[in-house]
Amino acid sequence: MNLRKVFSLSSFRKLLSSVSPFGLKMVRFFQNPFEDYQPGAELAISKDDVNAQITEHVKNITKRLQPTRKNVDGGLYVGVTGVGFMFHYLSKNPLLSENKRGYLEKAMEYVKPALETSAGDKTSFLLGDAGTYALATVVLKESGDEQYQEMLKMYKSLYSQFLNPKFLKCGGDEFFVGRAGYLAGALWISRELQTPVFTNDELYKICDVMVACGREYSTKHKSPCPLMYHYYNTEYIGAAHGVSFILQMLLSVPGYLDFNKSAAKDIRTTVDFIASLQTDEGNWPCCMEEVGLSDHKLVHWCHGAPGTIYLMAKAYLVLKDQRYYNVCLRAGEIVWRKGLLRKGPGICHGVAGNGYVFLLLYRLTGDEKYLHRAKKFADFMSTDEFLRDARLPDNPESLYEGTAGTVCFLADLLVPDKAEFPFQDVFSTY
Repeated sequence: MNLRKVFSLSSFRKLLSSVSPFGLKMVRFFQNPFEDYQPGAELAISKDDVNAQITEHVKNITKRLQPTRKNVDGGLYVGVTGVGFMFHYLSKNPLLSENKRGYLEKAMEYVKPALETSAGDKTSFLLGDAGTYALATVVLKESGDEQYQEMLKMYKSLYSQFLNPKFLKCGGDEFFVGRAGYLAGALWISRELQTPVFTNDELYKICDVMVACGREYSTKHKSPCPLMYHYYNTEYIGAAHGVSFILQMLLSVPGYLDFNKSAAKDIRTTVDFIASLQTDEGNWPCCMEEVGLSDHKLVHWCHGAPGTIYLMAKAYLVLKDQRYYNVCLRAGEIVWRKGLLRKGPGICHGVAGNGYVFLLLYRLTGDEKYLHRAKKFADFMSTDEFLRDARLPDNPESLYEGTAGTVCFLADLLVPDKAEFPFQDVFSTY
């Protein structure tokens, strides 16, 4: 029997997500045991307690994931380069600055194996060499090593490949391997180095290709919005592979909306369409094929409200429309209710990634309720229930799936006014 004739992709996903191998209904999240914030309540975040958690995680990461060539695969996402990013991130934290030099040395120690052997596709930001070059550029510059210029040159040498509309048949515009990831890296390097990596015209050329590809795909597939994209023939909505991160990057490139008015119109119309897909519960479908289904189970950064909220926050800050702000608040509610994921502590599909939603909302609103919620998500990762019953990620020490990302979240809990999900800061104007 041909399953493709019996099940749509979304129906099959729904079936798989709702039952365990033993035929029992799966529960994707722990019940939230915490009381919500009460106005006027004392909100205390202990630096010593958080620092102790960070120290313990770092000790385990460095013991279990060695900076060797065999651990390079997976790039920033699950390879040693991601641990390098964690150490770089710690080096920037003003409350941990006494260890700055040591953190930078460890960062370079974890980046070095990836510079000696390819992490995968050269052009891929999260999975390949582009991300390695970006991180090496910033760490070397911060360390006072002039070799950073060579790493920057390597990053910039990839630029021309992204101008080819067909450079990746699997989908060349998303975050992990596509143009949006390369733009995210370029903007991040520019901010960290305090100098432009590319001219505005160079950035706009990549944006123009992204818009053209989105228009072409949307027209060909009769999409309900002007811009639509695919990754391996699936029209994802969320941050990992979907239209949300692509639109966020188009909104983030300084001046692009004024430079290309036609593109600006299509970008805003598509943002409005994505906003309209938010369910009453506050979540989003994983992909376009699931639009219209009654239940969307994935409350992850990669698929669902915890990642799509970054697009809506950026749209609010750039386009000054209160609707996007309200969308963000609704997204925060489902994360509070269903965000203590059993998948583990990671930032891609784990508790730390969902905790980042509240740090974003704290910066967006100034409401201490969200800082309270972020702290509770951090607390939960130390409970017996979580340590006993949460699943072990495939890459338990990595940046996106494991505890290296958790460390970044905990460090940001100490300085919530500066908190940012890796490579996805909506507040920078670059």
